[in-house]
Amino acid sequence: MTETLPPLDLSHGGILSDEVYATIGAAILEGRLRPGQRLRDVELAAQLGISRTPVREALQRLERFGLVEVAVGRYTRVSEPDERLRAETADVTVHLMGNALRMSLAVCGDAQLDDILTAADAVVSAARSGDRLALFDLSVTMFEGVTRATGNSVFIGIMRETALAIQRNLRGWDAFLDVPIARADSYVALRDCIARRDGDGAEQTLRMIHGLR
Repeated sequence: MTETLPPLDLSHGGILSDEVYATIGAAILEGRLRPGQRLRDVELAAQLGISRTPVREALQRLERFGLVEVAVGRYTRVSEPDERLRAETADVTVHLMGNALRMSLAVCGDAQLDDILTAADAVVSAARSGDRLALFDLSVTMFEGVTRATGNSVFIGIMRETALAIQRNLRGWDAFLDVPIARADSYVALRDCIARRDGDGAEQTLRMIHGLR
């Protein structure tokens, strides 16, 4: 394995297991750890400057969300997402984001709502320009704000765990990005629902944008 991971800096007081999970996950997202590449806990631990235990825990978490595949006694390696995994990730993501909209619009303060609307305006602009990757990235930013605005620690934790899988499996996947671009004007309707704190309407509009009933 090549030297792909820098030593961890824990001076800011982060939780070690979370830092390892995020670091290895980021390396997968960025292509520094490539699909099919073997992952050896002893080598990863040496690169990160830590013991093997938190590396093993991180690899188990990454396996649960499909970024890593394990054949016991044979290999642990970066997975290659197939069409089924991408489609299942897309369905779950839209349902989760619909729930996030419902929850956040019912409880968020006016300042949080203003931040969400600013992010929604950027999403509308990207959709109208036809820039699919910008639309994806700006949607991620918007829904990170929506998730925080729920104020629900359990939901926020779930989304933190799934964020890596969502970005790896969906960013750049044409089947997920083409449909929203074709319905660009619907993002205006979504933005209007958010402004009215209409959680039901926002969820239904999001599902329509992505072709879900």
